[in-house]
Amino acid sequence: MKLLIADDSALFRDRLKTLLNNFEFVSVVAEAGNGVEALQLIQETDPDVAILDVRMPELNGIEVLKKIREGGPRPKVIILTNYPYKQYRDRSLAEGADYFFDKNQNIQNLTEIITKLGNEMKIE
Repeated sequence: MKLLIADDSALFRDRLKTLLNNFEFVSVVAEAGNGVEALQLIQETDPDVAILDVRMPELNGIEVLKKIREGGPRPKVIILTNYPYKQYRDRSLAEGADYFFDKNQNIQNLTEIITKLGNEMKIE
């Protein structure tokens, strides 16, 4: 599974990569520190899954999500944020996010979803 991480915190991206390296079927193909970079890297690397933060410079995660969905259904999008407010959750899901998680409360859910997506992709 090719995965892109977009978050303005390099420290968080590193921690997330460490977590994801526990999955032998996951390859982090790109990292972005802002929304514009995320969109460019999504076009260049064609990831299966994009993990986006809500608040990023230049374009926020919801704006990136909207632009991704304008181009078609790929990739699966996981919004992972420190700002799990209802309005962000509702807007993210309305724009086509597949999952929305709080970085502080639901990081264990991320590993479950990555496992689930990996199993689904093996079937296809």
